[in-house]
Amino acid sequence: MAKHPFIGRHGGCQSGVALIMVLLAMALVVMLATGMTQQQSVRVFRASHYLAQQQGHSVALGAEAFARQILVRDFEDDKENNLMVDSLDEFWAKNAAILPLDDNGVAEVQIDDLGGRINLNDLVSANGQVDPIVRDRIARLLQVLEITTVNVDALVDWIDPNDQTVSAYGAEDGQYLSADPAYRAGNQPFVDVSELRMIDGMTEEAYRALRPHVTALPVTGLGINVNTATAPVLRSLHEELTQAQADAILERRTEERFENVRDFLAIDEFAGRGMKPTGLGLQTRFFEVVSRITYDNRVANLVSTVYRSPEGEMQTVSRDTGQKNRITKEPFTISGE
Repeated sequence: MAKHPFIGRHGGCQSGVALIMVLLAMALVVMLATGMTQQQSVRVFRASHYLAQQQGHSVALGAEAFARQILVRDFEDDKENNLMVDSLDEFWAKNAAILPLDDNGVAEVQIDDLGGRINLNDLVSANGQVDPIVRDRIARLLQVLEITTVNVDALVDWIDPNDQTVSAYGAEDGQYLSADPAYRAGNQPFVDVSELRMIDGMTEEAYRALRPHVTALPVTGLGINVNTATAPVLRSLHEELTQAQADAILERRTEERFENVRDFLAIDEFAGRGMKPTGLGLQTRFFEVVSRITYDNRVANLVSTVYRSPEGEMQTVSRDTGQKNRITKEPFTISGE
């Protein structure tokens, strides 16, 4: 029997709708599968990235331990020679060690001296008294570096516990609370040199000029190591010392290090200046260990501040993973064979 024309047409419509539904369902499945694959790829990438970071950080900790052993060996050598002197001609200070790793990786590590810098926390004692010698040295250092926007009294006010400025050139909460965003003076010792960026009048240019010559150590009264002090720090020791004289001291020190402070003060550049040994020394207690690990096409950075006690024991004071491009010394490859 012949089908009614409308019945055939209706059945064709139903078949078309069913096909469209199937295609839409397939498209939805494909979209969901694609999304799941992308999410899975992102998860795999994140996991591999995190794993590589952790591996790099672990290697950096190993590089730090390697540097600590170098410093222990240096201490033992000095003790054996009965001459406890740290200088830039020693093995730890000369080069950046290059340690090849498996899988085409490499660890770079260098040790930087902090004893030849002025400790900002020596400015103010625990009872709030300003050290006039340290104050004068920092004032001269700012002058040598041609930093005119910052006064040493602003540094004093940042450390001392009161809220009164030491002079018209100081800065306390009154100045800092008017900043945008507002903040307060530290009123405690510097925890890190980067706090200098918060000091009233400090510019980025001034900060970069000052940073290599100062440090923020938790132990005060250690003094400046005359065998590792930079030229600006040497000039800060006396207002009449010129750049040429500071360069001459550096050259003399390269030829032969100073083995007692008395010989340092007896050189021609200091003759007749009435220099005193206060705040000067021959040893370094704090060092920075700078590590850069290249592993699995990723780079991990670590800067560790380490302390070497008078007995030669090592202790890590702090670690920072945010500093980059700190490897500056000539490389020296250490073979693993």
